Amino acid sequence: MDIAILFCTCVVVLGVASIQTQLTRSDRRVARVERKLDAVMRHLGLEEEVPRKDEILTLVRDGKQVQAIKLYREATGAGLVEAKQAVDAMS
Repeated sequence: MDIAILFCTCVVVLGVASIQTQLTRSDRRVARVERKLDAVMRHLGLEEEVPRKDEILTLVRDGKQVQAIKLYREATGAGLVEAKQAVDAMS
């Protein structure tokens, strides 16, 4: 009985490790595709449209960086670092 539990535990741990490795690979692929897309957009002179950009710019001008970052994240679904970089670039 103890050997069966140990075996099942090992299988679960190996399965989780395998899934984590696949997710890491997927994250790297997505990041690579995003970098390429950003390069193409820069080459074509295109900018990504930011929803609620006017509201975000107003908050930035008023010195409300934290609220601007929060609104940017809500509007775009971006992560904290990406939102901070974007809001900093707007100021």
